[in-house]
Amino acid sequence: MDRVRMDKWLWAARFFKTRSMAARACELGRIECNGQAAKPAREVHPGDRLRVKREGGEFQVDVLVLSDMRGPAAVAQTLYRETEESREARLRLAQERKATGQFEAPREGRPSKRDRRKIDRLRGR
Repeated sequence: MDRVRMDKWLWAARFFKTRSMAARACELGRIECNGQAAKPAREVHPGDRLRVKREGGEFQVDVLVLSDMRGPAAVAQTLYRETEESREARLRLAQERKATGQFEAPREGRPSKRDRRKIDRLRGR
């Protein structure tokens, strides 16, 4: 096997849950191959450098092996090698997100029993 479609390889490498999600990411310009936007039908070759933008972060990977079959995660990770810069940037971003803390969105409607108790404690009742 010397060529595989971009969307099929991204799905097999477990960057996306479905092949249609991988194709959609290509159409939206979230996938770059060797510095150029990649269409879903573009062929991937060993040695290509891909930039994959997802909710989990941005990955820069070098394609090592081609596959059009989705297998276990351990096998999928052998299809590519992530660059050191990419790995460090993702870890740094994860630490920043963790440090900022999460704020709970205001609830809609009436307060729950738990919320009412918190309100009463706050008011000193």
